[in-house]
Amino acid sequence: MAKLHFYYGGMNSGKSTTLLQSARNYEEQDMHVLAFKPRIDTREGSEAFIRSRIGLSMPALLFTAHDNLEHMVEQYVKDNQRISAVFVDEAQFLTPTQVMQLCELVDFRGVPVLAYGLRTDFQGQLFPGSAILLAQAEMLVEIKGICRCGKKSTHVVRLDDNGQPEFSGEQIVVGGNDRYLAVCRRCHAAALRQYVLRLRTKIEVETHGSENTPAQADGPQ
Repeated sequence: MAKLHFYYGGMNSGKSTTLLQSARNYEEQDMHVLAFKPRIDTREGSEAFIRSRIGLSMPALLFTAHDNLEHMVEQYVKDNQRISAVFVDEAQFLTPTQVMQLCELVDFRGVPVLAYGLRTDFQGQLFPGSAILLAQAEMLVEIKGICRCGKKSTHVVRLDDNGQPEFSGEQIVVGGNDRYLAVCRRCHAAALRQYVLRLRTKIEVETHGSENTPAQADGPQ
């Protein structure tokens, strides 16, 4: 029986590698699969490929938040051939509506869907797409990664242009190892404390600096 699977993990936990290995298992049994990749993920340029850090790759259809994935699958099957499974990389970028479209594929077309992505963003909050996947998927699988302290990584820290942790700004900022760190909850909390302390220090310097600045004369004396 077809199911919706959600494989979630932190940065650098091997999500894309696991996806590519699973897709290859299907293909080795002469089963054709279809893969999706969000167009917003520009780390590999505009290529319509899913790639892993160890060199594996496969072609994929690019999608945006406005696309109907169920319709895209239907059109692909019409133009090509029957598929045995659908794979989605960077599934955190799915919209809640698109997750429900994938549920339709599973429930009424009997096509297994395997989605791989992050669970939470840099602030420790669920991505909207991941929240619906966690609620709807029959199979939830954690892909474990390792924090720099040696514990299991469960969170993500985003770095600013100076390499310092940041906890404000847009939820989605595409980047790789130069922009994000996979960390445990404790290290995430420590980074947040560091960010708050840096912010307080900046405010104090700006406030005291303005207080110590001599008042400007209104005009010539």
